[in-house]
Parts: sequence; C-alpha cells; structure tokens
Amino acid sequence: MRQSSLATRLFLSATAWLVVILAITGIVLSSVYRNATERAFDRRLNLYLRTLIAEVATPDDPPDRQFQSLGEPLFELPLSGWYWQITRTDADKPEVRASRSLWDKKLPKLEEQGIELTAAGIRIGYVEGPENQDLRMVERPVDLGSDGKFLVSVAGDATEIFDETRSFDYYLGGTFTALGIVLLLTTVFQVNYGLAPLKRISEAIADIRSGRAERLEGEFPVEIAPLARETNALIDANREIVERARTHVGNLAHAIKTPLSVIVNEATTHAADPFAAKVMEQADVMRDQVAHHLERARIAARVTIVSTVTEVAPAIEALRRTMEKIYRERSLTVEATADPAARFRGERQDLEEMVGNLVDNACKWAASRVSVEVTVQPPAQAGATSMLRIVVDDDGRGLSAVERAQVLRRGQRLDESKPGSGLGLSIVSDLAALYGGQLTLGDAPVGGLRAELRLPGV
Repeated sequence: MRQSSLATRLFLSATAWLVVILAITGIVLSSVYRNATERAFDRRLNLYLRTLIAEVATPDDPPDRQFQSLGEPLFELPLSGWYWQITRTDADKPEVRASRSLWDKKLPKLEEQGIELTAAGIRIGYVEGPENQDLRMVERPVDLGSDGKFLVSVAGDATEIFDETRSFDYYLGGTFTALGIVLLLTTVFQVNYGLAPLKRISEAIADIRSGRAERLEGEFPVEIAPLARETNALIDANREIVERARTHVGNLAHAIKTPLSVIVNEATTHAADPFAAKVMEQADVMRDQVAHHLERARIAARVTIVSTVTEVAPAIEALRRTMEKIYRERSLTVEATADPAARFRGERQDLEEMVGNLVDNACKWAASRVSVEVTVQPPAQAGATSMLRIVVDDDGRGLSAVERAQVLRRGQRLDESKPGSGLGLSIVSDLAALYGGQLTLGDAPVGGLRAELRLPGV
C-alpha cells in the first residue's frame, strides 16, 4: 500500500487509533489491578492490626499470649519483611514491643512522613524498612485512657504487590499485543474488502479505455453507485458530442465540395485562359486541404471517444496481399512480419490507413523489395502503456534529411510523375500524433527509405 493511497490512509488512521485505545486501556487495567492488589494486601494488614489492638486492649492477659496470637509464622522469621510494632507514646521513655522478625530494628512512623489519618483513623503507605526493604505499612494510634496511649503498626513485604502487578502487566502486554496484531489484520481485511468496489470501478474504466468494454457494468454499493451512474452518463454524453461534431464536419465537407465542383467545371470550359488554369490549381489545393482536415477530424473524433482494440497481424497481412496485387506488374516483393501479441489501441481502418499510406509510398519508390516489421515495445515505466513499432523499409533511392522534412509538410511532393496528392506522409504523421504516436523517416539498411511509426499498444 502506497502512502498516498486511500487504503494506506485508512490503515494508518485505524492503526493510530488502535494503538492509542489499547495503550489507554492497558494503563487503566494495570492501575485498576494494582489498586485491587493493594486493597487485598491492606485488608490483610488491617486484620493483623485489629488483632494487635485487641491484644493491647486486654492488658490483663499474659504478656506472652499477645505476641503469639497473630498466627503468622513470617512474624517469627528474622527480617522476613513482615513486622509488627507497638509503641507506647505517653511515657517519658517510649516502650516498644515488636515481632521477632524485626530483630533489633524499628519501623519508621507514617506520621513523620506527613501521611494523614483516614476516615477509619489509620495511616497507610509505603516505607523503607530494615535492609532497605520496600514495605507496605498501616498504623493506628490507640488511646486506652488510664492504660496509656499506643501506636500500633503492621508492615508487610511490598514486593508481593510489585511482583503480582508486574506479572499481570506482562500477561496484559502479551494479550494486548496479540489482540493488536489480530485487529490490525482485521483492519487490513476490512480496508481491502471495503475498497474492493473502487478497485473494480478502476479496472472497469481501464477496460473501457482499452476497448474491452463500453460501459461500467454490474452492481455497486450505494455509496459508489452514483459515481458509476455519472461515469456512464459522461461516456454517453461524450459519444453524442463527438457524433454531432462528426456530422457537422461531414455536412461542411459536402457543402464545400459542391461549390468547388462548380468552380472546377466552369474553369475547365476555359482551360486555355491563364486565369482559369490558376483557378483550377487553387481549387485542387482547396480540395486537398478539405480532404486532409476532414481526415484529421474523423480520426480525432474516434480517438476522443473510448477506443477499441485492433489485432495488428491480420491487418498487416491483408495490406501485404493487397499491395502485391496492386504492384504485380512491377514484380515487387512485399514481406511482412508481425508480433502475434501486437494490439493497436484504435480502430482497424485507422491502422490500415496509416500503415497503408507508408507501404503504398514504399512500393511506389522501391526497386524490387518492401518489408514491414511490427514489434511490441514494453512500457518505459510502471503504469505506462506498451508501444507498437511499425517499420517499413524499401530498396529505392531513399531521401536526404532535407527531403525527409519536405515530404512531411502538407501537400509537398518531390516527384510529380508519381501519382497522388502529396498528402500521404503528412496525414500519417498528423494521425499518429492524434493517437499519441510518432512518424520518423530515416535510412533503410537495404539502401532506401525507412519509415518508423510508433503507436500506442495495449
């Protein structure tokens, strides 16, 4: 998919939104899971905290019992990461009782870190414990009146929270990555499936332009149907305009030919008069000019409308047989070779007229041999069309560079002894240009003239 294509733009925009949505969703889910893990951890700490407060509130029980009733072996294991501590805060010298796991260390106070009491009367937060351990701690001040004031603290190893959250993030990241890949593949499928009708329209228009179809046929989605309908209407309108133009040109030609015929007939009756001879000469020029421009208009009209496709090899073979019959008395040999894959993007009669003019001109000047070769040249770049190369060689006397330029001018003839109006090569050059092709003249390997005609292929 090219960056400038509609499919690429849709894919990139969908990908951008997909990345943003998955990233935001991942952050939210990770935060929710972390909070849920912390709440579960805090409930465990609060359970131990309430148990300790109950022990402190019953001072008549044996001293040993209040430290053994938590039922958690980690409080007995030195520096295990699980600790409790009870500090009497109303005495001159604070009395501290702690779990065996705390050893000779002390827990920090959340109050000193600026953490405020919650509505439940406790403080909770993260602290750094013994051996630089990360701890999650909860503490609560307890006032027992005459029995004293205490600060009860319970801390647990916060790495349990971190490890569980990190594990969840890994699983979440892997799941979202797989989900993202699946969604991207789905997006590619949806884009290609959704734009398939546009591709079908593009292919149908290419078929119309190459002559394989005349209209956009088939059913299209509701969003694209108006485009197909308007395209067909434009094709029909274009055909009608061209047909009207061709009709007007034909009417004009007949309107001009009739007065010209009258002028020529009148001048013929006074053939001895120099003025009449001049009138006949100019009338012939006018007739040639009318024929030339009518031919241009006819071909231009056919080129303007949707073109057809012509098989080249059969047309060239038919011309070869025709020319051999016409020039049979001169014993000319007309050879023709054509690539079977050669296709001309135009009508057959136009191809026959252009190539026929070239072959006829070669037969007029050839000594004994004329050759015609048709090859297909591949496109010069991606997206371009192939070109037909039609080479007509003869073994006549050939032409100099000045003479080549002269014969391509409209109505110029080098030898009045040869039949014709002198418009043949100039008409071929003009018609080839209308089709987007070109006619060039050069020296043939056999010594005569080489006429090379390039026309659009398929």
